[in-house]
Amino acid sequence: MTSLRARLAALLVVAILAVVVIAAAVTVRIVERPRGDAPPDALFAEQTHRLIRLIGGSADRAAAVGIPVGGAPPASASAPPHEPGATLFDPAVRIVRSPDGDAALAVPLEAGRWAYLPTLRGPPSPVRPLAAYLALVVLGAPAVSLYAASRIVGPLAVLEAAAIRIRPDGTLPHVPEEGPAEVKATARALNALSQRLASATESRMRLVAAAGHDLRTPMTRMRLRAEFLPEEDRATWLRDLAELDAIADSAIRLVQEEASAGERRSLDLGALLSALVGELGEIGLVVAIEGEMPPASVRGEPLGLRRAFGNLLENAARHGQDASVRMREAAGHGIIEIDDRGPGIPDALLDRVFEPFVRVDPARGRETRASGAGAGLGLAIAREIVERHGGTIAIANREGGGLRQSVSLPLG
Repeated sequence: MTSLRARLAALLVVAILAVVVIAAAVTVRIVERPRGDAPPDALFAEQTHRLIRLIGGSADRAAAVGIPVGGAPPASASAPPHEPGATLFDPAVRIVRSPDGDAALAVPLEAGRWAYLPTLRGPPSPVRPLAAYLALVVLGAPAVSLYAASRIVGPLAVLEAAAIRIRPDGTLPHVPEEGPAEVKATARALNALSQRLASATESRMRLVAAAGHDLRTPMTRMRLRAEFLPEEDRATWLRDLAELDAIADSAIRLVQEEASAGERRSLDLGALLSALVGELGEIGLVVAIEGEMPPASVRGEPLGLRRAFGNLLENAARHGQDASVRMREAAGHGIIEIDDRGPGIPDALLDRVFEPFVRVDPARGRETRASGAGAGLGLAIAREIVERHGGTIAIANREGGGLRQSVSLPLG
């Protein structure tokens, strides 16, 4: 019982049951017969005796006050009263038992007529109604308490829902500002936070794009000047300028991936991966396909997914050995695993490989200008595209050496 909802429900159940017990005890004290009063049978005998004296043996008086009048009762169905207080009655009074079990006092009147006075029935046993009442309370208290607790705690789920729906760029979808005052205040704060995060992200992207764009002009001038350098220095300058150009191009490409969303259509993942493996083979990068690619379709952006898987496959082919790719289906998702037998990544850096401009080895991958991997943006771009399609991506070192890049995408 660790959740706030369960604790609140238990508190309400205990409170309801305690109130019912106290109310029952007070009710018993109120309706309890005070000591010293006459017993019910003696009171009934006294009242009946006065009624007999009132009618005075007259059938007309008995009929006038609503007392049934009839003939003499059968001798077999009558008997003298034996209840307490019977001495107050006339000896001729008889108790008649009707077929349905009801009892009546037969009082003789004039002209052979008899008056039949119904006897008072004892109060019904309170055991069954009380048991039903208590059962209703015991069964209803948990239901009412759980409902009340859900109504009270339910709006707080807006925090959990908002955290689950965080977008890849760190912003939150709009949270409805409804419910109690505290929940409205929380929703307003979350919406304000989301707007600030969106503004900060857009500012950062504009800064990165502007820097990448502005770097191209001075780099072009430097490239022209490098042509006039001696032969032994020219190659070094041109190689460094090519790397700077790759960084600028990758930064602009990352901004484009985060800011734009192309048209989506149904794609065959197996065909896409097979085509990419073939293209890498044409440039001398070999990736083996393990097993058969199952027919799995995903709805997504063709260029975006092509760029994401191209970056991952090229990363395995360039920095690993015996790179391979396989795909399987699980729980409505396509699972793509890309393995290699390269040096892997230190465990301390595994959580940082998806950050922009983070490279495990600054000296590797300088020839991957088209994908952005040489600038440390290949994995960042891949994650941005995969998460935009509702998928996940993870990287882990394999037992025995090498790296495994795993991608999960919802099929549809």
